[in-house]
Amino acid sequence: MTWMIFDWLGTVAFAVSGAMVGISRRMDIFGIVVLAVLTAVGGGMVRDVLVGVTPPSALVHPADLLLSVTTACLVAAAYAVLPFNVARKRQVNFLYTVSDTIGLAAFTVTGVLVGMRQPGAQYVLPMMLGCITAVGGGMLRDLMAQKVPVVLRMDVYAVASLAGAFLMCAAWPLGQATASWLGFIVVLLLRSCALRFGWQLYHPHPRRSVFRKRRIMHLRKDDNQTEKMR
Repeated sequence: MTWMIFDWLGTVAFAVSGAMVGISRRMDIFGIVVLAVLTAVGGGMVRDVLVGVTPPSALVHPADLLLSVTTACLVAAAYAVLPFNVARKRQVNFLYTVSDTIGLAAFTVTGVLVGMRQPGAQYVLPMMLGCITAVGGGMLRDLMAQKVPVVLRMDVYAVASLAGAFLMCAAWPLGQATASWLGFIVVLLLRSCALRFGWQLYHPHPRRSVFRKRRIMHLRKDDNQTEKMR
């Protein structure tokens, strides 16, 4: 039951975000559905291949696949029917952010659950599978839409997934359901706080050389002297 709750929640949430990216790129209904399916089941398919589950469960049991297709069609229909204005644009952006955050948290949990079923797994494997499940579909979506993947430009994204996966592994002795909800909530809180307060990781910037600084000061001094002569 825990698996089904988070799997369906993540599938719907990521299908919504994928469909909205397709709409923003002015794709037709086929392109919208493709992005929704990639976002919803792409990360899980990569996870299944890594743990030796072939064919991936999304192809053997296509409930998630059909759910993502249905969600994409409903999102496209709602977008076509509802009137568009500035306020609605803000609502669409907000819906995308919320659905992407929920999908990130839910698929982190399902990935860790798969990892914890593997013999001898404690932290590394479940955390990596949780992160791959959570961000893999979004990366495929952004690459298909010719965008820089969100995981590479939004700092506290994969980091939030890894933090939630770590807490879930640490809380595993408390029970599967308790650990799953703790991990889910932590990912939601970290990602929401990062968006609200603008949290970012360290960005390395090249340091200007002393010669370049002196050259700039010399050019400015020459410009000031020229202005005085005029």
